[in-house]
Amino acid sequence: MGVQAQRFEGYTVTQFDTALEAARRARAAAVLIFSSPVVYVERAHIAAVALEKRLPTVSLFTEFAEAGGFLTYGPNFREVTRRCGVYLGKILSGARPAEMPIERPEKFELVINLKTAKALGLTIPPPLLLRADQIIE
Repeated sequence: MGVQAQRFEGYTVTQFDTALEAARRARAAAVLIFSSPVVYVERAHIAAVALEKRLPTVSLFTEFAEAGGFLTYGPNFREVTRRCGVYLGKILSGARPAEMPIERPEKFELVINLKTAKALGLTIPPPLLLRADQIIE
């Protein structure tokens, strides 16, 4: 497919900024943002810096696109968190964690931020727009 992956690491806001600048200098066509608690908390900052550097970002959680990221595909974080609460409630009511089934997300959402796409000068193919669960305009 002609895709070459490069790795740029960041674990703090300053490191994210440095990593995005390195990706820009390397002429990255897009940046895949892996999930972490820091990424979740700093999602708006990361999205803004990536937009400033003209880098389309792809991430897991809907909230990243809502914060200005270009595209997300993954489980809905709010639903995952709600399910964790249900599990915790069962444990606090006496259920044994070792006897509880492992749950995985059942629904994955494709969210496209058209506002960000337009700011980056990207045109989204109509078939991809039709597959999106949510389009942010």
